Amino acid sequence: MKRVEHILAALGGVDNVVSIEPCVTRLRCQVRNCEQVDEQALRRAGVHGVTVQGQSVQVIVGPDADLLASDLEDLWGEDHET
Repeated sequence: MKRVEHILAALGGVDNVVSIEPCVTRLRCQVRNCEQVDEQALRRAGVHGVTVQGQSVQVIVGPDADLLASDLEDLWGEDHET
């Protein structure tokens, strides 16, 4: 499983993620249910930090945030917007 797949799974999977937007070193994510976010799994996937506030999750990934967001888009297919 690729890093991006681990991150998506730790965010609760495709059905839990509403949107992901890259921002310099972070992925700013909106999720449907923050209880499905597995912070420990995100850390095992190599992220530097996680902040959860309500339905908003910021995943600190470093300078490859744009690349990861693009890869996540590819995993989603055409069913989701970013």
